Amino acid sequence: MKLFSTSQIKELDRYTIEHEPISSVDLMERAAHALANRFICDFPKTFPVFVVAGPGNNGGDGLALARILLTNGYGVHTVLLHSGKLSSDCEINRNRLKSANNELFAEMPGCFCPPVISSETIVVDALFGSGLSRSLDGVYAQAVEWINDSGCRVVSVDIPSGLDGDRFIDEGQPVVKATFTYTLQFPKRAFFFADSASFAGKYSVLDIGIQPQVIENTLSDFILTTEDVVRPFIKVRSRFSHKGTFGHALLVAGSKGMAGASVLAGKAALRAGAGLVTVHGPECNRAIVQTAVPEAIFSADTDAEIITNIPNPGKYDVLGIGSGIGTNAETEIFLQDFLLKSKKSCVFDADALNLIAKNKDGLNDLPPLSVLTPHPLEFERLFGESRSVSDRVELARQSAAKYNVVIVLKGAHTAVVLPEGKVYINTTGNSGLSTAGTGDVLTGIITGLLAQGYSSAKAAIAGVYLHGLAADLALERESEESLIASDVISWLGAAFHVVSGGKKQSGQTRV
Repeated sequence: MKLFSTSQIKELDRYTIEHEPISSVDLMERAAHALANRFICDFPKTFPVFVVAGPGNNGGDGLALARILLTNGYGVHTVLLHSGKLSSDCEINRNRLKSANNELFAEMPGCFCPPVISSETIVVDALFGSGLSRSLDGVYAQAVEWINDSGCRVVSVDIPSGLDGDRFIDEGQPVVKATFTYTLQFPKRAFFFADSASFAGKYSVLDIGIQPQVIENTLSDFILTTEDVVRPFIKVRSRFSHKGTFGHALLVAGSKGMAGASVLAGKAALRAGAGLVTVHGPECNRAIVQTAVPEAIFSADTDAEIITNIPNPGKYDVLGIGSGIGTNAETEIFLQDFLLKSKKSCVFDADALNLIAKNKDGLNDLPPLSVLTPHPLEFERLFGESRSVSDRVELARQSAAKYNVVIVLKGAHTAVVLPEGKVYINTTGNSGLSTAGTGDVLTGIITGLLAQGYSSAKAAIAGVYLHGLAADLALERESEESLIASDVISWLGAAFHVVSGGKKQSGQTRV
């Protein structure tokens, strides 16, 4: 699914009005019916409703919603805040609502008088929509403060008032804290940024009939990674394949006391489908790795406790480097030398990223189309600080283009940023992934996919999605509190089943 900017959404509305054709007020009526249908599903008529509308089209949506709810038997009080000027469609819906029930409607031009409502009231926020380009002040800020302090459940129309749909707003600015957001046709980008998503609460996307063809033809660099996006990436295996068909992955992982990182990454690479997996680590980890992952080959470093070299790295199809390797000086020297010599795409994670951050010249030596998987602090060490998540994503776009790499910005909605500027925002995963070792598992999955010939972009996008989906499926038996990294590996096969959609092997069927 494409994630459009607020300016693009405005153009999509305009195109629909011109080419359906449909008047703007009738499109608003269509949106209001979609809002009402969802509201009726969520809340019975026993709950009183209080609608706070603003002077623009978002206010018009709220006024139309209030009228439809009144005709469906809800007790709805509505207040319209404005400074004297209304959008034409808002004015039409004000007049329609007044005709329907003037006693339950009040206008507050230039002032806000906080009403007295019960804690059972459902407050509908229809002050301002996604087109807002400034912070709220005056009576509108007062209304937002009242809404947030009401203690009631809040339903925002399209987007919480005061929230920018595309980027973070400064801390302290008045923004409605919605319990639910009924967003029209498209989710907004802000719903997926950690510092703004909480304002939206639980969001629902309501279809209001925007022309499908214009949606198809409108380009966006932001894409929501769903099952439909990932499914075409998954390769169909031939019955006549062998282990060499699916590549040989090398995981440079572990140090003394960190053998678990090697085990998790190695198992994940195998479960992701790599034909052969070699784990290169210090001799002290040999027994642990070969006992825990007997399917993997172990390659011992010349040092007993740390990683200082890789023998013949060119014989492997892909390398994943960083899980548990530590940041000591000898390992740093090895990595610097490796970067100068290697031309093959690699996966860099964890301590590999921290070592590169110590000498940022190494960014210029990254093999083309390598995959970097930083968490926010690692990203900051590599590329600098960002004021907000949206700013961090923009910096990642610039950095991916500059260094010709794929950046996997890990978080609640992990963003995969491609060198050409596209951003794939993931939709799977849960808070159970906030535990030790899940990053090592992700590194193994992406490395395993790369070994099979997936492109860097597809390996990163599909790997992140499968990683999160496996964690979601694991909740059938585990809780978000009890989930551990090895559970993700255990459910990876089930995740592949879901995403592959029943794809079968090609070739003759055995009888």
